[in-house]
Amino acid sequence: MSVSLSVQSCSRCGHPAVLHQIYSGQHLCQSHLAKSIRKRVSKTLREQLNLPSDARDENGNPAVILVCISGGKDSAVLLDMLVKIVGSRRDVELICGCVDEGIEGYRSPSMECARELAEIHNLQFETITYPELGYERMDSVVKSMPLMAGNHKEARGMKPCSYCGVFRRQGLNALAERVGAKWMALGHNLDDTAQSVLMNLGKGEMERIIRLAPHTSMPIDGLPPRIVPLRWIPEREIHAYAIGAGLPIHHDDCPHAPGALRQKHRAYLAEMEASNPGTMHGLVHSMDAIRELWSTSDNPPASWKPGQATECDECGSPSSQPICQACTFKAWLSEVSG
Repeated sequence: MSVSLSVQSCSRCGHPAVLHQIYSGQHLCQSHLAKSIRKRVSKTLREQLNLPSDARDENGNPAVILVCISGGKDSAVLLDMLVKIVGSRRDVELICGCVDEGIEGYRSPSMECARELAEIHNLQFETITYPELGYERMDSVVKSMPLMAGNHKEARGMKPCSYCGVFRRQGLNALAERVGAKWMALGHNLDDTAQSVLMNLGKGEMERIIRLAPHTSMPIDGLPPRIVPLRWIPEREIHAYAIGAGLPIHHDDCPHAPGALRQKHRAYLAEMEASNPGTMHGLVHSMDAIRELWSTSDNPPASWKPGQATECDECGSPSSQPICQACTFKAWLSEVSG
């Protein structure tokens, strides 16, 4: 006896739906999913980008947006949306940037997807490696982690993502400086942002919530503001759009990611969202409310004030501490290398 499959119809046009938007109750076809995402991204860009009618500098050069791509679905959709929304403007130039962390069997194929995506849109593609920044390849860092944990109690229990995230931020900052970027666009989606809020709330690190992107209203001295146009788009919608649009994306997960705290929060939040649709939206709205309260406070925390940063005594990079985390990790690695 054969079993027939029932496909829901799009709530807006009646065509076969590709996704159920649980928090809204709507079923959307590929076309209306694309329109829904573009509408939300356009609204977010208007709030975060603050583009004047003519963004050229005094020499007539277009304003550069560094689009940070990795070969994954999020950054692929980020670039696709930016090209559609601002790509036709002559006063704005999109430049793609990708960091090669040095992860065998993972980064090379994903970088090829990133390169292909940039070529599809005929955009400049810039890369940088950890060794170029003065750090070891990530695979080598992972091998050195037990030794660093033996030397420094602060390193005990740390996961590879803790090191990689710090080094990767330095790489993106270096790329932004190389191309003269006025803004840096990141592919963080709704799930990513909600996870970050929950993780920092759980550790009582409210100041980290304030420092999360976007930085339009509270830029950090010495760095181009980071914008996150996908912050209201759930990961599953991004994935469905990327597949339907035929974007070149790398599907494998980083081999060093299992066990990371973010992965645990990801699973927990997915369960919460399934039973209480809108949970992730609520967390991000809470983040915005916290940032607003702290930005207008007459007595903000002494350790961090919006828009202010010191310089690292070692490398000169913007930092909230005398020695930035990247230089601290670099020193730990030098102790155990060779």
